[in-house]
Amino acid sequence: MNRPLSRVPTSVLVSLLAASVICGMAACHSKPEGDGAPPPAKVITVQDMNVITVPDSDRGKFQLATAGQVEASNELSATGTITPDISREVPVISLANGRVVDIKARLDDNVKKGQLLLKVQSPDITTAFDAYLKALNDEQMTNKAYLRSQDLFQHGAISQAMLEQAEDTEKDARADLTAAEDQLHTLGVDKAHPSSIVNVYAPISGVIVAQNVTNAAAAGVGLSGSATAFTIADLSQVWVMCDVYENDIPKIAVGQEATIRLNAFPDKPVRGRISDVGPILDPSIRTAKVRVELSNPGFIKLGMFATATFTSRTKEVHAAVPSEAVLHLHDRDWVFVPMGGDQYKRVEVRAGAKLSGNRQEILAGIAPEQQVAANALLLETAGNQ
Repeated sequence: MNRPLSRVPTSVLVSLLAASVICGMAACHSKPEGDGAPPPAKVITVQDMNVITVPDSDRGKFQLATAGQVEASNELSATGTITPDISREVPVISLANGRVVDIKARLDDNVKKGQLLLKVQSPDITTAFDAYLKALNDEQMTNKAYLRSQDLFQHGAISQAMLEQAEDTEKDARADLTAAEDQLHTLGVDKAHPSSIVNVYAPISGVIVAQNVTNAAAAGVGLSGSATAFTIADLSQVWVMCDVYENDIPKIAVGQEATIRLNAFPDKPVRGRISDVGPILDPSIRTAKVRVELSNPGFIKLGMFATATFTSRTKEVHAAVPSEAVLHLHDRDWVFVPMGGDQYKRVEVRAGAKLSGNRQEILAGIAPEQQVAANALLLETAGNQ
């Protein structure tokens, strides 16, 4: 006969439940801290700063414009330095060796052709004038002997051979005299008023860009090591030597025009023309030297930094938008492109030349037929509110 199960007292059940909870908590605390796995990554969504959201109520305030197209030549810019035209640089040479006794000009002076630059006291003058006097005396003596020989030959006193000998001697003496006179002329000496002081004059008009002598210094190649006392440059025509990268060389050619803007005078552009494209590339930076010749308006100085802008020989199709559609911000150019719905995205572009009809050429960033916000500044202002 089965006996019925007795009921468990409530107090016993509460005690068992409490013990289970305590054991569970103990088991949890007994587990080692961390299992070596990295914590889950937290994803933070950052809004694109170039995207502007316009409320539906204000969307009608911002009109769209469709970019047109314009066919134009690409422009290539290269930096360079103003240098003198070497064909217009002339050395001032002291042909006489000696000592500088007076200098009438100095570095950076503007001089005129024929202007006295310096005086040199030279022993070469004494030697040259002594040779001239001897040659003059010899020529006079041989000329008298030749005249006597002619008279004697006419009277049968000497032979034809003796007459020819006298004539030859007289011609040699005349040649020596001519050479001595030329030497004095080369040294700048007046044979009628000889002096040991040689005057050196400016061969051309221009600016003295180099000076190699001082007072009491040696002059002439025989004493100083260099006959060049000054260097004068005619700066009415100058060069701009530019560095053009290898990939851009096919875009330019000799005879092509260029616009030169000086760092010192950016608002005074000057027109020039390419006269040479260097045949040798710089192996380290892969550039060629391009020479641009231009007339000097008067404010260009040697050593100035300049930017030469060349117009490509081939034309390309570029986008054209209203001028108000371009936003100039942080030295960059931007336009707003609709993304659909109520959003516009700010896109960086490369602006080109100003076009007629209050339009702006866009060289890169958007394509023709693409829509942009007609007034970029208005949209930018609304997005910052």
